[in-house]
Amino acid sequence: MKIQVRYFASIREVLGAGESIEVAAETTVGEVRDRLIASSAAHATALARGRALRSALNQALCDESTVVTGDAEVAFFPPVTGG
Repeated sequence: MKIQVRYFASIREVLGAGESIEVAAETTVGEVRDRLIASSAAHATALARGRALRSALNQALCDESTVVTGDAEVAFFPPVTGG
């Protein structure tokens, strides 16, 4: 299934506004993050496991164990963002 991935704040500065990716059914937000980390050096740096990040599914904060549904939007952003 295809999902939209959005990036905000400092992550957006490195990776751009976002991208579309294909994921398998029953994929979690954490698995999306891991897949993106494996996709390029820039993703590995911006989404690194040691880095504190928040995630959202369809504009609602979620943890990485949340399962992604079809046509979903997953967002990653630092814990504090500017306005």
